[in-house]
Amino acid sequence: MAKHNAANARIKRDYFDWLKEAQRRNDASIDAVAKALARFEEANGHKDFKAFHPAQAVAFKNKLDKQLAVRTGKPLSRATVNSTLAILRAFFLWLADKPGYKSRIRYADADYFNLSAKDVRIATAVRHKPFPTLDQVHHVLGTMPTDTEYALRNRALIAFALLTGARDGALASFRLKHVDLEQRRVDQDAREVRTKASKTFSTWFFPVGGEALPIFQDWCQYLRMALLWGDDDPLFPPTKVGVGEGGGFEPAGFRRDGWHDAGPIRKIFRDAFTSAGLPYFNPHSLRDTLVQLGERACTKPEQFKAWSQNLGHDRVMTTLTSYGTVEPHRQAELIRGLVLGQPRPAFDPAYVAQVMAAMETVRSSGPA
Repeated sequence: MAKHNAANARIKRDYFDWLKEAQRRNDASIDAVAKALARFEEANGHKDFKAFHPAQAVAFKNKLDKQLAVRTGKPLSRATVNSTLAILRAFFLWLADKPGYKSRIRYADADYFNLSAKDVRIATAVRHKPFPTLDQVHHVLGTMPTDTEYALRNRALIAFALLTGARDGALASFRLKHVDLEQRRVDQDAREVRTKASKTFSTWFFPVGGEALPIFQDWCQYLRMALLWGDDDPLFPPTKVGVGEGGGFEPAGFRRDGWHDAGPIRKIFRDAFTSAGLPYFNPHSLRDTLVQLGERACTKPEQFKAWSQNLGHDRVMTTLTSYGTVEPHRQAELIRGLVLGQPRPAFDPAYVAQVMAAMETVRSSGPA
C-alpha cells in the first residue's frame, strides 16, 4: 500500500500556506490540520484527492468510530472526531474551488464529513472543568521548596500566574521590563509576549491575598540585585545545564534566552501540585480560579467588567461563558439555600440601573 502521494503533498502544501498567510493561523493550528489530513490519507490508502468520493468520507467516519486513542486506549472522544471531521470538511470545501479538483469535487461532497446532530451536541457539550480553589493554590505555594534558585523561580512562577492569570505561552515569554512592581502591573505586549491572538493589554495584579505578591516581589529583586539582570532578561529563565565535576550533567545557573515553549512551565505546575498532595492543575486552570474569585468579590457590574478586562477579555460575556460556570458543589449550595416564600431584600435602584445598562451594552455589542 502506498504511503505517500506526491500530488496530495503539493496541494496540502498550498493549503497550509493559505491557512498561514491568508487565514493567519498559527503553527499549532496548522499542525492539527496536517494531523487530520494525514489520518484521512492513511485510512484512505493515500488515494489522490482528485479521486475523492463521498463513500470515502462515510468509510472514514466508520473507521474513526472504531479507532482507539493511543494515550488512553479508549475510543476516540466525540470532540476529537468532531474536530477531525470539521478540519476535513473545511479542506474539501477549499479544494472544490481549485483547478484540477473543482471538476471532480462538489461543494456538497464536503458535507459527508458531518456528524449527526446528536453526536455534535455530545462533542460540543459544555462540561465542568476542574480547577484549584484559591486556598489550594496558596497551599501549594506554602509547601514548595526554597532551597535553590531554581526552586525560588518555580514558586515565583506559580505565584505570578495566580496574580495575573497569564496564559502559559505568555509566562514563558515575559521579560523583566514587562513588570511594574510599583503599579503592580504586567504589560502583555504582543510584540514581545506570546499572548492569545497576539493581543496587547495590561493586567493589574489580582487581590489574591496570601504570600503570592511577596514571593513574586522577592523573585524580581533576586533577579535584579543578586544576578544583576536587566529589563531585557527573561522573567522566568530556563535552567542552564552544564557538565559537573563528576562528568555528569547538572544545573549550572540560568539561560538568558527564555523558554521556547510552555512545556517546562506545565511540568513545574505538575510537580508542585502533586508534591503538595493535590491533583495536577495546569496553568490555564488558574484563570478559572480567578473568575470564581471575581464572581464573589465584585459587587457592581463595573467591577466585574474591570476584572474581565484584567484577564484580557473585551467582553464580560466571554468571561462568564468560558470561565464562569458555577462549580457543581457550589451550584448545590445555592439551590439548597433558596427558600420560597421568604421576603426578598430591597434592591438598590442605582445598582439596578447599572445592571440594566450593562445588559443593554451586551445586547448591542452582539455575540462574543
